This record gives sequence, structure tokens and C-alpha cells, in this order.
Amino acid sequence: MDGEHSALSGVEREREKLPPIFNSSPPAGLGRGAKQPFPSFGTFISSLNQRRDAGRTLGGGLTGPLTSIAGFRHGRELPPICSDVRQKQRISIDTLPPEVKAPFPSDPVIPLRTKTTKEFQEDVERAIQSGDWKEVREFYLTTFDSFIEINAAFKREANGSFNTIDDSGVNAKFVNAVYDALLSTPQDIQKSVLKGIINSLLREWKGPRTKDDLRAYFILIQNPQYLNTSTYVIYAHLLRQIAALSEADHHFLVHWLKKLSARRFRQLVERLLQFISTRLFPAEPDELPPLAKCSWWIPSATKVLSLFNAANSVSSPPIMPFTDFYNITLEHINFMEEYRTWQNYGNSNRFSFCQFPFILSTVVKKAIIQKDSEQQMISQARQSLVNKVSRRQRVDMNLLFLNIKVRRAQLLGDSLDELTRKRCDLKKKLRVTFVGEAGLDMGGLTKEWFLLLVRQIFHTDYGMFTYMKDSRCHWFSSWKCDNYSEFQLIGTLMGLAVYNSIALDIHFPLYCYRKLLTPPTVPGDQNAPVGMATATLDDLQQIMPELAHGLGELLSYEGNVEEDFYLTFQVFQEEMGVVRCYNLKPGGDKIPVTKQNRKEYVQLYIDFLLNKSIYKQFAAFYHGFHSVCASDALMLLRPEEVEMLVCGSPELDMAALQKAAQYEGYSKIDTTVRCFWDVVLAFPLDLQKKLLHFATGSDRVPVGGMADLNFKISKIEVSTDWLPISHTCFNQICLPPYRTRKELKHKLTIAISNAEGFGLE
Repeated sequence: MDGEHSALSGVEREREKLPPIFNSSPPAGLGRGAKQPFPSFGTFISSLNQRRDAGRTLGGGLTGPLTSIAGFRHGRELPPICSDVRQKQRISIDTLPPEVKAPFPSDPVIPLRTKTTKEFQEDVERAIQSGDWKEVREFYLTTFDSFIEINAAFKREANGSFNTIDDSGVNAKFVNAVYDALLSTPQDIQKSVLKGIINSLLREWKGPRTKDDLRAYFILIQNPQYLNTSTYVIYAHLLRQIAALSEADHHFLVHWLKKLSARRFRQLVERLLQFISTRLFPAEPDELPPLAKCSWWIPSATKVLSLFNAANSVSSPPIMPFTDFYNITLEHINFMEEYRTWQNYGNSNRFSFCQFPFILSTVVKKAIIQKDSEQQMISQARQSLVNKVSRRQRVDMNLLFLNIKVRRAQLLGDSLDELTRKRCDLKKKLRVTFVGEAGLDMGGLTKEWFLLLVRQIFHTDYGMFTYMKDSRCHWFSSWKCDNYSEFQLIGTLMGLAVYNSIALDIHFPLYCYRKLLTPPTVPGDQNAPVGMATATLDDLQQIMPELAHGLGELLSYEGNVEEDFYLTFQVFQEEMGVVRCYNLKPGGDKIPVTKQNRKEYVQLYIDFLLNKSIYKQFAAFYHGFHSVCASDALMLLRPEEVEMLVCGSPELDMAALQKAAQYEGYSKIDTTVRCFWDVVLAFPLDLQKKLLHFATGSDRVPVGGMADLNFKISKIEVSTDWLPISHTCFNQICLPPYRTRKELKHKLTIAISNAEGFGLE
């Protein structure tokens, strides 16, 4: 031990003889420049030898003064260097300064791989024919061994940067070929790929991810092996790492994902949805690890799915319908618990599916709104009851309802008066009475009231809304008045329809529902603007297609815009037979539209038509709607889903209604029932709508489809001279025992064509 200690001491003494280490910039004469990595000790020695030879040439030998080297600064401050020490410094690793011995951080160099898609496919073909998979096995084994090797195989240029959102740098054709062949290879190859992925994911990563790491994730997420539940543990870890990436990295992935083919994109979305469903409801109890031990699986998968949803949203047109992101399995979970979690914790670390509303179907969102509405109704009714009891007043059960009593001849005026007087009761259960009629409202009279009121309000003679023939929709009239209460009424009416689960036959453009959600909850500041959604040429196209086409031509015009169009930043609008002019900006009547400012003109024109010119009308409409539907649940909805809740679906599927129908007194094989469906399925669309209105009180299909109607056909033992009878409260139609198809068609057509009123006197 003493000998060893003595030897170590000798080495230490030698180190003490070394010159001090530069802490400032290195002398220019040594030719070091910027700090570079030291790939190997041999390279370093070779470099020193070259510098030694250069020193002999410049300074006349190693013993010459260092001050003779050009550009050497402060050389006189250093002690003279002993030649034997310099020699030891060149040949002994033990005498190197510590910072030289430490590993130098540097980006890994991606090895060069030259295999092409065609060569790989030929290798696979040969393996299939010969049964010798050695070459293919070696390719898969090497390629998926690490992120570096994945980039080496699939990056178009091994050491190219490709640091843009527009180009991932991935050879998509090659990736597709490799994955398409993978599932047909022997099991040992497939296992080796999974093993390589495991090793890659388990490596300790420090610091931010490089773009090559993102490319590897982008490639690995496309692996078709994740269809099998046996690979879900690996898949979950991959999803976890992708979900944990920074927002900037997610931005890159979103734009790379949207470049995938529609077929690949859909496959990956469906795979993620299946993963979530299987984790929630595994086919076998022991198929997956206990949920308590992997509670992060679903949040990770849902967050990655949100990247696909974002990619779909920024694509024009979308790669797939937004409804294809719905996970129907979630209709069977406790979604109200999810909703309450979201209400209490918002978008914090406490996961809730409501943080990602794109995955929730309209059925779930409707159910959340309904239950939220019911809770508000119960709360409102309870408060009314408590107030009555506390004042020792007699309790009348009518105080539990929003009771609307109207005359058919004065429908609009009576409705406006009733809703204005009973504004505090809007969140109670709606109940309608028509004066002079014997009908008891179990739901049917409410539907009738909505139908008639909407029909009257939207009549062109009334002037509140303008019907756009080209787009077949209604838009707000821009006439100015002192009182916009009737616009508030139609907003309240729409809110009541959603609140009471009634579908309305209203034809607003989608942009109207986007305005209704701007913002989705009423701002606390009463002066804050509402309904001012950003409008585009596409939005105008939904409402005024001819004008939108003309503005589009202005934007693309190649000639002299100012002289040929002769426009200024001023627009003219007819209001109640009077043409009025409005400046789009201060002094707009004196500002010509040119090639340089035409985009501004078009944007201001669109904003004027769809926002500013109808602001007061829409603000009243907005506040009317939200006076009833003030709920956090509205934040979960897309404009398309609000439209679905308000209007239901216009698509009538009578075959689906037949499949879901229930029978009382009849069976589906009875002659009368068979004749009924033969007639109904052969009806034109207008008669099918009349039948639906006759039986249910509305010609719209609810969000859940025909099955949600609970449609029932009942038998009544009366003469076949009678017409069919309906109970719209219960979506029920009663048929006498008609014997022939002809007889049933005749009587049914008469009944559905004259179906208005309840026991009219």
C-alpha cells in the first residue's frame, strides 16, 4: 500500500508542475477558436502533434518563447514552461486538465442508412418466398433499437435539421411500408420491435426534447401493434411521454399529424378511442393492470387524442367529421361526476373528460345540460316553496311551474307578456295552457306552443328576421327601433327549448350559434360586448352566398381595383324601405378601395353585416337565451352541437323509428301494423314530417335519434270509420284495427294533415 501511495504522490507532484489553466478566452495564436468537442484521446494527441510542428516552424523550436506566437496575450505573466513537462502533457492522460478528461456534451450524430422503400419491400418479398427472414429481422432489430436509429431509417436526410412545422422530414412512404409489413412478419421480429421501443422509452431523458426525439414519437405513435391489448402497457408509456411534452413540441406534432393521409389519421384516432374504451371497460377483468395502478393511462391517451383533434381543427377542410372523435363508451360512465369535478377543479391537474369536450358525444352533453337544468328547476321550485311557507301563505302547486297561459288568436303578444311578467320563473318546469281548450299539458301542449310561436315569429311579414332564399336560412333584420324585447323573446324561447328538451324548427346559419357562444357565459360587466364573433368570408357564404362570391372576386381581381370597382369604405343598406349609408371606418366615404387595402375593406364589410349592424338585436337575443341557459355546460359545446340541441336533427329515418317502436294491443306482425309501416315508409318527406308532428308535437328528431322518441303504436277498439288519434305528451299514436293498406293510408293522411289544436271548440 505504501508503494502505491508513493506512486500516487509522484503523479500529484507532476501535476503541480503543470502551468495554470486559462479561464478566459484562449490565445488566438493557438488556433483553438470556439470550444469544440473532443471525440477521442487519439484525436487530441494528433492535434497536439500538429500544433507542436506548427510551433517549431513559427517559434524555431519547442524551447522558443511563447510570446513569439502571433496574437498571444499576457504571455509574460506566465511562468516558463519546462520542456519535459510539455512532453508529459502530450503523452499522458493522467496529466490532462480535468475539463479535457470530462465527457463533452454534443448532439448525437445520426448514422447513415441507405435502404429505400423499394429495397425493403423486395427484402420482404424474398423473405416470404424463401422463409429466410434474417435480413428483414436485422432491419427491424436495428431500426427500433433507439430514437437515433429510428431517425436514421426514416429521416429523409440523416443529419438534416427539418425544424419547421411544415415538414417533419420523415419519409412517410417508407414508414407506411415498414408498418404495413410488420404485422405479417414472424412473432420474434414483432417482439424485437416492441423490445426496442421499450428500451427507447425507458432511457433517461434529460432536458428538452430535440426535433429528432419528436420525429421518433411521431413515427412510434403510428405503430399498428398497439391494436392488441397485450401491447397496451408499452402504448400507455409512449402516450405518457408524448402527453408530457412541452406546448411548443405539441405545436410541432399537431402540424405534422395533419399531414398524414386521411386513412392513417383515422386509424390512429380510432386506436386511441379503443384504448380509452378498453381501459374503462376491459373485456376480461385480468386483461389489463388494475386501474388504481395506472390511473394515468386515460388522461395521457385523452391528451394525445386532443393533439389529433387540434390537427383536425386546423385542417381545411377537416380530415374527418368532429363527431368521429366522440367516444360512445363515455355515455355509460358517471358523466355528472365528471362534470362536477370539472366545475370544482377546472383545468387543473385533476383530470376530467369535460376538460376535453371534443370526446363527449352530443348525447352526453345533452344529458349533462338536462340534469343541470333539472337541478336548477328543483332549486328554483324549492326556493319558491320555502318563501311561501316562511310567509305562512297557502302553498299552491302551480308555483312549482312556469305557467304560460295564451290565446291562439293573440299568441305572440300573450307569450311576450307572460314571459316578461314571469321572468323570475324561467328556470322552472314549463307548462302551457291554451285558453278555451281542454288539453292538459303533459308535454304535448308545450311542443305545440313552441311550434306555433316559432312559425309566427319567423314569418316574413313580421319583419324581425329576413329569409335568405339562396342559403335557405333566417338572419336578423338590421332595422333600428327603441325596443328589442321581441328579439329577447326569441332568445328566451330558444333557451326554454334547450332547457325543456324541445326541438325547434329554426333555420339559423351556424355562425349564429358561434355568436351565441361568444362568450359561452354572460360576462359580469354589463357593458362588455357579446356576440362579436370573428367573421370570415366563409361565414358570410353561409348567409349571403352571392355577396360573398362578389367580395371573393374583388380579393382576387388582377386589374385596377380603384378605377374598375370605384368603391369607398362606405356601405349602403336598406332598412324599412329607406336606403342608409354607413362608413366602415372614420372618413370611409373619402377613402377609395385599392389593391393594397381591399382585404381590410372586405373584413370591415363582413364585420359590419354580421356584427355591428345587428348588434342591439343580437345582444337582446343573446341575453334572452342565456337568461334561461346560464350554465357552465354551455362551455362544453361546439356551435354545431348548440344547433343540434336547439333544432334536433332534420334527417328523418323512419326505418330507425320502425325498429325502435313499441306496441300496445298490437304486435309488429299484425296486419294493421304492417300496413302502417308500408304506408309510412312510402310517404314523401313532407308527410313523414307531418306524421312525426302528429304523434310527437314536433317534426324534429331529438339528439339521440329516433330511438329516443319512445314512439308507441296502440290499439283502440273503435270503428274503423274513426281517424287515428295521438297523444303527443307520450309520443303515442292510436290506430283502429284497419284491415287494408288503402283504408289506413286514407285515414292517416287526413289525420296528420289536420293536426293542430287540442279539443278545439
